[in-house]
Amino acid sequence: MAKGTVTPTRMELTRIKRKLLTARRGHKLLKDKRDELMRQFLNLVRENKELREKVEEAIREANRSFALARSGMSDEAVRVAFMTPKQEVTLDVTTRNVMSVEVPVYSYETRTSDGADIFSYGYAFTSGDLDAGVARLQEILPDMLKLAESEKSCQLMAAEIEKTRRRVNALEHVLIPDMEDNIKYITMKLDENERSTQIRLMKVKDMMLEEAHHYKEKAEITD
Repeated sequence: MAKGTVTPTRMELTRIKRKLLTARRGHKLLKDKRDELMRQFLNLVRENKELREKVEEAIREANRSFALARSGMSDEAVRVAFMTPKQEVTLDVTTRNVMSVEVPVYSYETRTSDGADIFSYGYAFTSGDLDAGVARLQEILPDMLKLAESEKSCQLMAAEIEKTRRRVNALEHVLIPDMEDNIKYITMKLDENERSTQIRLMKVKDMMLEEAHHYKEKAEITD
C-alpha cells in the first residue's frame, strides 16, 4: 500500500495494526504448511523412486519373457492368444486430503478371484515364457497403480508447495513490510500533528498570558 493513499488517523492506525497481526499469523501458518508439505513431498518422492525402480525391473522381466515367447511362436498364435481376455479389472478412484491437497487413491477389483483367469489362452499351443510374462504383469499391477497414485500425488503437492511458497513470499516481502511502513508513517504523522498541536497551544497560552499582562498594566495605569 502506497503511503500517499493512507489516511494518517488513529482509526486507520488501529485498522492496519489488526491487519498486520492477522498477516503475521497467516504467514506463520503458511510457513508451517509449506514445511509440512515439503516433508511429506520428500517422503513421497523417495517412495516414488523405489516404486519406479521396482516396476521398471518387473516390466523388463515381463518383456524378456514375451520376447522369448515370441521367438518360439508365430505371429498368428500370439494374436489368437490375446484375442479374448478372460479376466476383467475395475479401477476405483477416490481421494484423500493431505494438507488441503486432494491426492488420488487408486484401488482395483477383478471380476473373479481365480488366478488362472489371467490366462486367456490354452496351454497346448503357447510358450511357458508367455505365461511367465503375463503372470509377472499381473503381479506388478498393484505396484503400477501405487506408482501412478504416487506420481500424481507428487505433481499435486508440488503445485501446492509452489502456491504456498508464493503466498509466504508475498506476505513476507511485500504485504507485511508495506503494513509496517504504513504504521511507521502514520505514527510519525500523528506525532508531528501532536507536536504541532502542542506548539499551537503553547503559543495561544503565551498570547493569552501576554494579553492578560497588558490588560493588567492598563488597569493599573487607569487606577
